[in-house]
Amino acid sequence: MISRTISEESIKKAKVLIDRAERIVTVCHTAPDGDAIGSSLAAVHVLGALGKECRAIVPDAYNANLAKLPGAKEIVDATRYPDFAARLFDQADLVICLDFNEPRRTGRLEKTLRDCKAPKILIDHHLHPDIEADVIISHPEMAATAYLLFRFICRLELFNFINKPAAECILAGMMTDTGNFSYNCADPDLYIVVAELLRKGADKDALYKQLFNTLSENSMRLNAYAVYEKMEVFPDEGAALIVLSREELNRFHYVKGDTEALVNRPLAIPGVVYSAFLREETDMVKVSMRSTGDFPVNVLCKEHFGGGGHLNAAGGEFYGTLEEAAGLFRSLLKENKEKYIK
Repeated sequence: MISRTISEESIKKAKVLIDRAERIVTVCHTAPDGDAIGSSLAAVHVLGALGKECRAIVPDAYNANLAKLPGAKEIVDATRYPDFAARLFDQADLVICLDFNEPRRTGRLEKTLRDCKAPKILIDHHLHPDIEADVIISHPEMAATAYLLFRFICRLELFNFINKPAAECILAGMMTDTGNFSYNCADPDLYIVVAELLRKGADKDALYKQLFNTLSENSMRLNAYAVYEKMEVFPDEGAALIVLSREELNRFHYVKGDTEALVNRPLAIPGVVYSAFLREETDMVKVSMRSTGDFPVNVLCKEHFGGGGHLNAAGGEFYGTLEEAAGLFRSLLKENKEKYIK
């Protein structure tokens, strides 16, 4: 039996809101990752099985390797269908916020979310939730929001409504937010949940191939180029940096998701404690960071790159040139070593 982490008061309030609701929408953060998409789809499957009308809304596009998750074709992308997304929010009598801790993380949907009069339930595992919601279920110690959602569903006594599609989506969220159980996954209860999801019919091997081991030719060439030509290693400071310009991305016909695991590659080098990947977008520089041990990349991203995340996995955005972003990262190397590397 897994521990009962979520408070009884939160469960009671959430149950009342779900029982009363007929039309429910889920919303997640911008640039949705596997945990955001997996959690959203799992909630849709379970609530749909419960007889609710439920739709998942995302602020913008998500990686192609997530598109084959059960129910992904029904996700409403607010970038492509803004009017439809707005109408769903207007008609909703419950909003379930998944995998973000404050409204600004929803990008273009921030105002819509703030203006929505429907009750809200937040289920998230990021630090310091700052959102007006009727129920806030926030547990940063959890490996993934999908993992927390599973526990929430069980506490609502809806375990029997987790079908194979829901199980696969929950497992996908857990796998992607732990690097296929390679970090932030020391909780023994996590593996009890994995076992239950496998009993529900989730195919972990197929999910691994789909999520981690399926790359286009262009993606393989881009990643090889990035490591061979663009990776900088700072052995004295325990750091690594990869920087890709828009021109370089276009050269390899980049599509969203092609560099998903790139930031993790330098961590395989002995002595590299943290790694950063800077990707030039049209209006900003996307920042991704990963680390090992106790090195807090979430602090770096929050203090210097307008973002945040988890101890070993975080991201942010830099509004300036690619060269300025890389220069800022390099300027912090000595300070980071003194503060965080023993």
